[in-house]
Amino acid sequence: MTDTPDPTRPTAPAAPAAPLDVAGLQRRLAEFAAARNWQSYHTPKNLVTALSVEASELVEIFQWLTPEESARVMDDPDTAHRVGDEVADVLAYLLQLCEVLGVDPLAALSAKIDRNEHRFPV
Repeated sequence: MTDTPDPTRPTAPAAPAAPLDVAGLQRRLAEFAAARNWQSYHTPKNLVTALSVEASELVEIFQWLTPEESARVMDDPDTAHRVGDEVADVLAYLLQLCEVLGVDPLAALSAKIDRNEHRFPV
């Protein structure tokens, strides 16, 4: 008996030819949306709403788990796949929101860490 791949389950992506970077991912997301004429739907309001929905879908995976169960969530391949998909969805909408608003996500995060280090000194 041969194993037939599940066509509803995406295969692991091939290793990228070049290192991943935020600008490259944002460019790919913009090209994906443009090819489907979705740009008019990518308003800040719509993107932040979609981001919230996807974050809620990530929360749903963990909702009824104990702290111990949540620490082992990646041990189950199906759950790990779901977590990865939802993390990707959250990041995709966040990167698209940053692109539309002109926010450099890495600079914003770095500045926030700096502020937190001053607010919460050791």
